Amino acid sequence: MTTHWCDMQNTDVILNIGSNSVENHPVSSKWLHKAHDKGAKWMVVDPRYTRTAEQADIYCPIRSGTDIAFYGGLYNYIITNLIEPGLAEYTRTGKNPSNYNFEYLINYTNASYILMEEYEFDPETGLFSGWNEESESYDAHSWHYETEEEVPWDTSVTGAYNWSVAEGVPEFEKPVLTVPKKDATLQNERCVYQKFKEHYSRYDMDTVCKVCGMDKEDLELVYSTWATSCAPGKAGTILYALGQTQHTYGAQNTRAMSVLQLLSGNIGVPGGGVCALRGEPNVQGATDMGMLVNEQPAYLKWSNTTDRDTLAHWLESQTYSDGYYTNKPKFMISQLKEFYGDNATVKNDYGYDWWPKVPSHDGSDWSEMSSFEKMKEGTMKGYYAWGMNPCHSAPNTGNVRRSMAHLDWAVTIDQVITETASFWDAPDMNAEEIGTTCYFLPCALIYEKPGTILNSGRWIQWRQQAVEPWDEAKPDYEICDLLWREIVRLYKEEGGVATDPILKLKWDYYLDGKIDPRPVSWALNGYALEGSDWKSGFKSDAKGEKLTSGSINLLSGYANLAADGSTACGMWIYSGFYSNNEAPVSAESQPVYGRDNTDYGGLGLYNKWAYSWPDNRRVIYNRASADMNGQPWNKDKCLVKWDKKAKAWLTGKTADGFDNPDFVASKSATDPKTGVVTTTAIEPNNKAFFMLWEQNGRLESYGMVDGPLPEHFEPFETPMSENLLNGRLNSPCFLGRPETAGKKRKGTQYVDDSTRHATVDEYPYVATTYSVTEHWQTGAQTRACPALVEAMPGDMIEMSRELAKEKGIQTGDKIRVWNRRASVVVTAVVTPRLRPLTVNGKTQHQIGLTHHYSWSKLFGLTTHGAVNDLTPNVGDPNSQTPEYKAFLVNIEKTTV
Repeated sequence: MTTHWCDMQNTDVILNIGSNSVENHPVSSKWLHKAHDKGAKWMVVDPRYTRTAEQADIYCPIRSGTDIAFYGGLYNYIITNLIEPGLAEYTRTGKNPSNYNFEYLINYTNASYILMEEYEFDPETGLFSGWNEESESYDAHSWHYETEEEVPWDTSVTGAYNWSVAEGVPEFEKPVLTVPKKDATLQNERCVYQKFKEHYSRYDMDTVCKVCGMDKEDLELVYSTWATSCAPGKAGTILYALGQTQHTYGAQNTRAMSVLQLLSGNIGVPGGGVCALRGEPNVQGATDMGMLVNEQPAYLKWSNTTDRDTLAHWLESQTYSDGYYTNKPKFMISQLKEFYGDNATVKNDYGYDWWPKVPSHDGSDWSEMSSFEKMKEGTMKGYYAWGMNPCHSAPNTGNVRRSMAHLDWAVTIDQVITETASFWDAPDMNAEEIGTTCYFLPCALIYEKPGTILNSGRWIQWRQQAVEPWDEAKPDYEICDLLWREIVRLYKEEGGVATDPILKLKWDYYLDGKIDPRPVSWALNGYALEGSDWKSGFKSDAKGEKLTSGSINLLSGYANLAADGSTACGMWIYSGFYSNNEAPVSAESQPVYGRDNTDYGGLGLYNKWAYSWPDNRRVIYNRASADMNGQPWNKDKCLVKWDKKAKAWLTGKTADGFDNPDFVASKSATDPKTGVVTTTAIEPNNKAFFMLWEQNGRLESYGMVDGPLPEHFEPFETPMSENLLNGRLNSPCFLGRPETAGKKRKGTQYVDDSTRHATVDEYPYVATTYSVTEHWQTGAQTRACPALVEAMPGDMIEMSRELAKEKGIQTGDKIRVWNRRASVVVTAVVTPRLRPLTVNGKTQHQIGLTHHYSWSKLFGLTTHGAVNDLTPNVGDPNSQTPEYKAFLVNIEKTTV
């Protein structure tokens, strides 16, 4: 999320697409209403007329799974109506017109970059250049830029990268900056803009309407309203949730929103950005902490068995040639020092060889979806379901249950006995035939333990413990510590394979003799080794503020991290959140505990409430909120500003009411003779996206595995017999695609039992899943509350009046919903909130399903399986997110 919820009040145009703020994220809607009250136009694009749509000015229905077609048409609209009519005049005068921000497009994005000659897209095949038919994967080489010149790193004594050759820094081949060729007039036929324009010329309004099932009048109103946000000084915000991400091209949906905001000049500005509405309060924290299969904490890539198999290879493949990720060696070495402590030295590559390696040599996938394939094939023998309930929440949950029956053991750690904790109790399972040994460990709720929690806007806040854990439940960190100590004891007494990664790990997060989240916070924040003493053990004084034993030298921020082994830091992005050395034991004295709710500046930044990573920035890429001279596009909405007289940046570092700079605002130089450090401000430039090596936002990108531009493909199960925008029906790269023509690809193979593809002939209705306000995820907590069960007593199927009449169904009827994967029974709700769509000239019905209930022993018990028994086990190849939001079913009234 590039901004935060409070910033939504500053927008001029709101677009909810794939999200339902009013029902699923009600706190966020408070800020939308503030913007609406100030005159912002509010639009909702969704398969259902939700309660958010009821609040909005404009509602436009869409066939689930066709978002990229919608975005592509909007790109085409902006190009045709705003960019092309004004580009020549802007090139001549250098002055923005009133309706479009050319200065942003040309200077802050890669629109002017020249692409390689080999770059192409073939609409007949639906494939970009670089496709390998044998491996069924892309080589992204041709998606890169032409090179103007090459600039090596300056590692001399006075050079910017002299730290990379300092004592203690591991040896690695230094990056070389390849400066791209550009054409600021955007006329070169191979510049990103021209290729982009050519690509989306196929996405005309008539075709988009045929694909998405929209009325042309409605679509044009949405497009023209959004276009008003492209004007200099205006802003539009996009709010998305699982309706965008849970597709076989979900990551490209997210890319498509980012591309739209770059094209519209809306990233980094007040009221702009791409807003991910998290469905769980700590989802952001979980991904930050490395709860992803391909990333370790702080979004650093896990080591693997190919290009990241050694520390040198990791540094060479991950360190950018320019921009702030030139500092990745500092982040990685500091993280290794935290993981292995004194055992990590430059001589042993800071313990990198002990680091877990994700198998990548055979193309196998180790995400949640693929783990169940590995259970069936016997590769995976044991399984921890920690705060997860895959027997209810994963795709094709019947397949999940059958897969878990192949395990030797399974451990579920949760607050209640979930479906995963009792998978043998499912209606389709026979406990007598299952040999899996199952354990259940009760864990504390978030209110029963102290620690940090994060919201969608990257705000970290320390939450105090409210009550003691119930019965035998323990906080997760206590459970983790008990398991860890027992594992270490066994390794010490009995030995085993690869003992060093276990026995050399640093595990000393104890305060007053108990495992404690505060020492963990010191580790996450980062500290200097000099002045820190972990070996003595930490004990606190009577007031709970000072340390009477042990010491810690906390860093003020990640700018202090080093690559020479002198600093340790578990999470570079959090550095600064727990940095008060005066009272390290007192969480209340730390930035993360901030409770000053003063709105300095009136833009809703609330700089002193909680802590926003990185470096307490509230709006990331905020350099883009100002023009090339450093002056804000909108003088009344100022995040950062260049003071011409003082020749310095006004930011949250120097003045209240501004944001902390998300760009390099100053530079320091040390005189090698005297040691005197001189700091000077960096004058305004075009480096608005400094987390990229180009430091410009990417309309076209080589970073995705399934294409450099978002391209429309149909869902895995679709009512369409053809793709109206290219010659390929489904994405060529989606996770879980079946073996073709007897050819066994590299990677994890999915058997038919996992996916069970359904066709429109037997299953004519498009289904999508969603949540209701009264229930939380799989209902593990909310179904334990009788009042919430009474308010929303079971799962339901929403359908249009027209479909209900056709099938003879009334509200309250029991409806069997089935496909090749499963059959479930839910209650009918006949409503005008869904309406038939005309898709490519044919009537298409959509139905909506809630997914909170199942057969676990909680209130609201039902005898059928979970609604996710119906969803296919396929997903996005970049994020491995499953496709819950578009699949095929049939329905009938039943008496069961």
